[in-house]
Amino acid sequence: MENAKNIPEMFGCMVFGDSAMREHLPEEVYATLRRTIRRGAPLDIEIANPVADAMKAWAIERGATHYSHWFQPLTGITAEKHDSFIEPASDGQIIMKFSGKSLVRGESDASSFPNGGLRATFEARGYTAWDPTSPAFVRDSTLYIPTVFCSLGGDTLDKKTPLLRSVECLRNSARRLMTLFGKTDIGTINPTVGAEQEYFLIPEELFRQRLDLRLCGRTLFGARPPKAQELGDHYFGAIKPRVKAFMEELDEELWKLGIMAKTEHNEAAPCQHELAPIFCTTNTACDHNQLTMEMMKRVATKHGLVCLLHEKPFAYINGSGKHNNWSISTSHGINLMDPGDSPADNAQFLLVLTSMIAAVDEYADLLRISVAEAGNDHRLGAGEAPPAIISVFLGDELTEILDCLAEGRPYTKHDNGNLDIGASVLPKLPKDNTDRNRTSPFAFTGNKFEFRMLGSGASIADANTVLNTIASEMLDRISDRLEKTGDFKAEVKAIVSEMYRDHRRVVFNGNGYGEEWVKEAEERGLHNFPTAAEAVPHLVDAENVTLFEKHGIFTATELQSRCDIMLEMIAKTIAIEASTMLDMAKKDIRPAILFYADSLAAGMARRKKLSVSTISRAEKETLSRLTAIGDEIYDAIAALEEKAAAAAATENLAARALAYSRDVRAAMTALRTAADTAEALVSRDIWPFPSYTDILFY
Repeated sequence: MENAKNIPEMFGCMVFGDSAMREHLPEEVYATLRRTIRRGAPLDIEIANPVADAMKAWAIERGATHYSHWFQPLTGITAEKHDSFIEPASDGQIIMKFSGKSLVRGESDASSFPNGGLRATFEARGYTAWDPTSPAFVRDSTLYIPTVFCSLGGDTLDKKTPLLRSVECLRNSARRLMTLFGKTDIGTINPTVGAEQEYFLIPEELFRQRLDLRLCGRTLFGARPPKAQELGDHYFGAIKPRVKAFMEELDEELWKLGIMAKTEHNEAAPCQHELAPIFCTTNTACDHNQLTMEMMKRVATKHGLVCLLHEKPFAYINGSGKHNNWSISTSHGINLMDPGDSPADNAQFLLVLTSMIAAVDEYADLLRISVAEAGNDHRLGAGEAPPAIISVFLGDELTEILDCLAEGRPYTKHDNGNLDIGASVLPKLPKDNTDRNRTSPFAFTGNKFEFRMLGSGASIADANTVLNTIASEMLDRISDRLEKTGDFKAEVKAIVSEMYRDHRRVVFNGNGYGEEWVKEAEERGLHNFPTAAEAVPHLVDAENVTLFEKHGIFTATELQSRCDIMLEMIAKTIAIEASTMLDMAKKDIRPAILFYADSLAAGMARRKKLSVSTISRAEKETLSRLTAIGDEIYDAIAALEEKAAAAAATENLAARALAYSRDVRAAMTALRTAADTAEALVSRDIWPFPSYTDILFY
């Protein structure tokens, strides 16, 4: 890595950000574009040509030969089409050209992207449109221009468009509330996000030897290793040199792209790690997280490693998630979720806090749906991630404040004081107001909410679109009341008390991993959708359609299309896993068992014929168990084939996703259990794939 003194110079060097725009754009053009970016003002199309000229010149200086409209279709990953800057000249030569029209609008074939019935197969045309609020960047000789993606008829076919709509919606709602508190000189209001990213790194040579990892991103078979994460020795442990080299190069590449990669460490499971950035505005954070995942995969390959972003690549150890640290801030440095020194006296903070408690309770199903993916089903509630039941963690002090308000009791301020660590040479550490409840899906952590349910490979756009929208809905309800009241202070207190009383069933400060919580949550009347297939159909419930249409985030048609896409993705994901499992069981596992059994039987027969020695009981019992397991696997294969065929033949999309989620997965579990038992018996040099021990302790 370059010396630390060069990092400020390196940071953002491949981004057409504010400093690059100020340097390359005419002053008036720069000022106009900044108004659009900072204040959300409409884009002045007249500035497109000078911006395109400057952007092209800047990109060519950095080795760019092509440009690409970079968008985020409903696959959950990014997409791009590359065009060169070259244009023919009259003398038979070429010129390097990039027009305002090419910057602002592009055309892409939309025929093969998920659309949920929004367009017919033969209607191939799709459009990309420049998002000026997210800076362009250069990577691999290409100028990437962040864009939205829509159909010929204007329906959204991407994740960025609804996110941008929700940002604008929340911005307006928050400003409305702040104005009622007499705060008008606050600059731009934005939801902000810091997305902590968990991932696995494994050797590429072992990855290529496992069909399940290559096709599904997770292991479908694998016996429990002698050691997993029981000792906790990997968590925050010393980083191995090979991994450290990867992290250093990843940091460099991310810094060049203006991504504030800040913290990195070993996670709980062997081969698992985490990267945390500094927070930024939600739209930029979403783009940055997509880039982070892409760069992780690219850089890993250069180090002979593979980066796994599946939510549950391995059984018996923790899976990977993404912690979405969400707040609302102004460009003048005001955080609407900062409780200040005395949260009990901070009326604005208490209003925003209780509005989110109400939002989470009322729209818990939407938050669950926003993280609903087939892979995340293996992780949520597995003793390593929050449960599928949505709840809010506040900590003891904030809970006591709200309890007192709701019950009309006086609140006695607590002096948290300092932690007494027991050695005079150590510095005094002030006690925080709240802990960080790792088992809570939605935890207040000082001045933000940490939404911990997202899967490692997921786009953060869906979750933040929901968060922004439900927050906007609740803030608008509050403003509706405050604008009509004659006694502002009394009405604020009444709203906080009523909202908390009506919705405190969702507040839970205890252990979300315990079975007791599942029973208690049911008694409280909270939603519990253990699988994505059970959650997703509720996206088009009447109250959810009303919410999104009211705020202009989705139309009913767009919601239905997304519901269908998600259900189809669940079914297809599990179908691919089932097919992969059958392929491995038939072509690799069963032959290995038969070969090893034949070897044992032949050796036993040979010794018996030669009367060399007595056949051991161990040989007899091992052969008997292998024969029985071989039959068990044969039956399990037949059962899985039957369940997979039945699920595939189910016409109703929701029923098909549920059949795969319940019936096919149950059959997969039975096959895996038998195969993993066999792995523990068969000789290591005969078993056809690298074991968990090989992969996790390389």
